[in-house]
Amino acid sequence: MRYLSFILPTCILSVCIYAGFKRVKLYDEFVKGAKNGIDTVLSILPYLIVVFIMTELFTVSGLSDKLIKLLSPVFKFLGIPREITPLVILKPFSGSGSLALLTEIFTENGVDSYVSRCACAVYGSSETVFYVSAVYFSKSKEKRLTRPILICLASTLFSTVIACFLCKFL
Repeated sequence: MRYLSFILPTCILSVCIYAGFKRVKLYDEFVKGAKNGIDTVLSILPYLIVVFIMTELFTVSGLSDKLIKLLSPVFKFLGIPREITPLVILKPFSGSGSLALLTEIFTENGVDSYVSRCACAVYGSSETVFYVSAVYFSKSKEKRLTRPILICLASTLFSTVIACFLCKFL
């Protein structure tokens, strides 16, 4: 196990040695990369702020609770346990919020229950669609977001149904 702690320093040292052989000004390139990173952060920041604000408004307004009540019977019909409906709805918006819901599901149902296994599969196999879309499309020339987001949400729902189906038998 202690040998694993040498992997990252060895990789960094290897890159530095390789750059030395290629006569690359390592410090200058590092500063240039850091500057590009800061430019990227500044360019996507407004998009991220909007996603964070919309996620909070979605929760605080009570719309998420109404959506959970509306979709629970549909999800039950599709084989998704009622207990994970809030997780399925929140995951496309917030990774940290869905992690808190996952922890709550573990506490209420136990970590080895069917509901918890489904929740783990949903959490691990889905993505924060709106966050990723904000980051990706902030740097893209394409600004028509409806179709890609709907495809992502549909594939998330499909993977959730399949994951819950598989969790019944595993």
